[in-house]
Amino acid sequence: MSKLKETQLSTKQVYSGSFLDVRKDEVELPNGKTSTREWIKHPGAACIIPVLPDGKIALIKQYRYPIQEEMIELPAGKLDPSETPEICARRELEEEIGYAAGKLTFVCNIHPAIGFASEKMWIYLAEELIKTTENTDPDEFLDLMPTHLDEAVKMVWDGKITDVKTIIGLLWAERLMHV
Repeated sequence: MSKLKETQLSTKQVYSGSFLDVRKDEVELPNGKTSTREWIKHPGAACIIPVLPDGKIALIKQYRYPIQEEMIELPAGKLDPSETPEICARRELEEEIGYAAGKLTFVCNIHPAIGFASEKMWIYLAEELIKTTENTDPDEFLDLMPTHLDEAVKMVWDGKITDVKTIIGLLWAERLMHV
């Protein structure tokens, strides 16, 4: 057993929403004392790095209510019940930007908020895109921002892109695509 591991003694569901589940657990610390941990149980998500037929990356801009700002991001979305990350990535790609991927390559996993959420995210590189029909959720509004990869990476380093999944996805894309 790890000398750093905390052991759950009890768990209480504080809130249950449409996809988030807030918990408050009592834990035993490695030194034998007890404490509480408040955390969000998340179903997981997929993030896509879409390479458009002209070679640009399909970034999106959308308003994010929790931070009250428009954000520049890669397309992404949460996993539906019993959905695989790859199926989620394909669904979100088509819903958000109206493309299907001829080639979808797993890039990496990330845990975007380890201090308070169990979320695990799968990042995929989507290539050989075929135009279909955009089909965003009724409460989802976004603008497509086709962007050269070098320009997108510059936006990361200039602090114009601050979304963690997008930063990681773009830096992986830069490495994989040898720009």
